[in-house]
Amino acid sequence: MIRIAHIAREFGRNLRRNPGTAFASILSLTLLFLLFDLFWLAAGTSDRFYQDLLSGIRVEVFVEEPVADSSVAPIKEGLENIEGVFKAEYVSRGLARERLTGLVGADLLVGYDETNPLPRSFVLTVEQDYLRTAALEEVERHVRAIEGAGEVHYSRVWLAKAENTKSIFLQVGLALGALILATALVSSTNNIRLMTRARAVGFRQMLLLGAGRLFISLPFIVEGFLIGGLSAALGWGIIFYGRTKITFSRIEIIFPSQDDIIMFCLVTALLGAISGYFGLRKLLREQA
Repeated sequence: MIRIAHIAREFGRNLRRNPGTAFASILSLTLLFLLFDLFWLAAGTSDRFYQDLLSGIRVEVFVEEPVADSSVAPIKEGLENIEGVFKAEYVSRGLARERLTGLVGADLLVGYDETNPLPRSFVLTVEQDYLRTAALEEVERHVRAIEGAGEVHYSRVWLAKAENTKSIFLQVGLALGALILATALVSSTNNIRLMTRARAVGFRQMLLLGAGRLFISLPFIVEGFLIGGLSAALGWGIIFYGRTKITFSRIEIIFPSQDDIIMFCLVTALLGAISGYFGLRKLLREQA
């Protein structure tokens, strides 16, 4: 109890003696974590938008001309047995004509009832996890092994560009996140180091009296822990307050789950505790 009381007393003394430094630390960390949070929201929102775009990809398999209409059933069965293919919808010449009419607003094949030139095809519903270039190439390889199945068409170029853009965005996000967290660690460490400089003589006396380094460091570790967690919580508080004031009619902002936000605040609090230790370590080494 005596040690806990000492840690609490030292923690309060640090804040009373250096309120400006503590406030500046909270403010700077809040701004850094707010920037991180905004990028997190942008990443989640863009990923949902990307998934929605992927769900609109049509994979179409054309039936070879020599195949009779009565022989398409084995092709359909073979397509649905391919891993990653959820459903294969057969589009006959008549159905293709109806869709073409609905698309252009007029029947362009009037008088060609017996010689409908439109191709027959299957529209594949592919599982979300397989809407990738490598996976679709594997699906296409299996399709070509089915007798009677012809050309396979989907948005190859668009998909490749979308995957490349997503990869670049992810790399930039990881670099930005690491930079923000490193900046937060350095900023918090320097702020705590400033607060400890004024008490260098007191630390030396405590060391001479037999106090351990961990015992001396705990108030600053606790301070860093609280400042880091409070700054992260304030950043999310600002975002949720802005959410009540700003609405987007065409864009759905994807927020992380409550568990993810709590975990993020805990991680930043631990980051603050580490900065508290590093902020005091150099001074303790000099006093040893």
